[in-house]
Amino acid sequence: MSRLKDILDRGNFAITAEIGPPKGVDIDRVIEPLLAFKDRLAVVNVTDNQSSVMRASSLAASVKLMQHGIEPVFQLTCRDRNRLGLQSDALGAYALGIRNVLVLSGDHPKVGDHPQAKPVYDLDSVNLLEALDGLRQGHDMAGQTLTASPTEFFLGAAVSPESDAPELQLMKMEKKIRAGADFFQTQPVFNIEHFAKFRDGTASLKSRVIAGIILLKSPAMAKFMNENIAGIDVPENIIAEMASVAKEDYYRKSIEIAARLITGLKGVADGVHIMAIGWERHIPAVLDAAGM
Repeated sequence: MSRLKDILDRGNFAITAEIGPPKGVDIDRVIEPLLAFKDRLAVVNVTDNQSSVMRASSLAASVKLMQHGIEPVFQLTCRDRNRLGLQSDALGAYALGIRNVLVLSGDHPKVGDHPQAKPVYDLDSVNLLEALDGLRQGHDMAGQTLTASPTEFFLGAAVSPESDAPELQLMKMEKKIRAGADFFQTQPVFNIEHFAKFRDGTASLKSRVIAGIILLKSPAMAKFMNENIAGIDVPENIIAEMASVAKEDYYRKSIEIAARLITGLKGVADGVHIMAIGWERHIPAVLDAAGM
């Protein structure tokens, strides 16, 4: 059974984090910083060639996490595999003990380190959710019955509360819920008021939403995200707050901002997903400052 599902079903606030597998085979190296505080985390997401940069597989890293006693969320993107590969990897993951899957479209290869790669996108994220929900019902996309028992995946999907088209996001959420999504994970949240308004709009969906929290490393990083990543809006006051301290104090200010956001999200979100991007060692300080 999924630990994440159990935590959310009980109405408890879920704390999740993520790792990006390395561009190489030393997967333990990226897991090691989490080991000292793994009991404070519900699960750890494993990115799937995030930003279209080739890395070790999400599946392999997810299995490595389990070997260290950490429950993974296996990320599965539509970009790199057709429906045969996606269903096959999902069944393989389940056979290895993985229960949580986060379904994503995946960034186009042109933004990554292999821009000449051919994108697949045989399925979109809604289609993939439907396919995985079919595996839960005991059949594949061709309608053929699985051997043994059906799967019991706990399925997640993405949503962007800060999107310029919130109505479209709500429509997509509804489609994803009908397709089988059990929970949602958001892009980084920086405006609690906006997020609360978004949650009001999702009340009828009875959805469980885990809010993204990113550790800002500099004012320049915040500006870059605003200019280049859809669905992210770092307010000017937070950029100014980061810029108000010396470079060597950026991490302290980042911890302070992240902790403040987590505190504000209690009672609004069903949990938070901390994206440390190499600053995993600072996650315990964030949790301490947020009283988690």
